[in-house]
Amino acid sequence: MLELILFYMASTIALVSTILALTRANATHALIYLILSLLAVAVIFYLIGAPFAAALEVVIYAGAIMVLFIFVIMMLNLGEKGDRREKQLLKPQVWIVPVILALILLVELVLVLSQSTPATTQGLVTSKQVGLTLFGPYVLAVEIASMLLLAGLVGAYHLGRRYLEEGREK
Repeated sequence: MLELILFYMASTIALVSTILALTRANATHALIYLILSLLAVAVIFYLIGAPFAAALEVVIYAGAIMVLFIFVIMMLNLGEKGDRREKQLLKPQVWIVPVILALILLVELVLVLSQSTPATTQGLVTSKQVGLTLFGPYVLAVEIASMLLLAGLVGAYHLGRRYLEEGREK
C-alpha cells in the first residue's frame, strides 16, 4: 500500500514539474523543474522494480544532459539581460516550489530505501544486458540519436548567436 501511495506522489510530482518546466519563460527555471521531473521518474522506476533504470535516469538525464543544457545557456551569454535574470535566481521565492518538490521526493526515496524488501521484479536486467542490447542490434539508433543531439546543440548555439548579433534582444 505504501508503494502505491509513493508511486502516485512521485507521478504527481513528475507531472507538476513537467508542466512547470514547459510554462517557465526563464530557461534556467525550466531546467530546474525538468531535473525535478527526471528525478521523480527515477523514483518511479525504482518503485516498479527497475533500480538500474532509475540509476541511469539520474546519472544520464538528471546529471549529464542537464549539465549540458546549462552549459548551452551559459554559452549563449545573454549579456546584461541575462545578468539581471541570474540575479533574480538568488531570490528565495524562486526556489520555494522546487525545494518543496525535491524534499517530497527525498522523503519518498528514504521511505523506499528503508523498506527491508526491495520491489520484486520478473527478472533483473543487468547493465551488461543493456549495453549488449544498445550496442548490438540498436547501435545505429544510438549513433543517430547522438548525432541528432549534437546537431540540436550546434543549431541552438548558432541561432542564439545570430539572435544576439542582430540586436533582437529585448
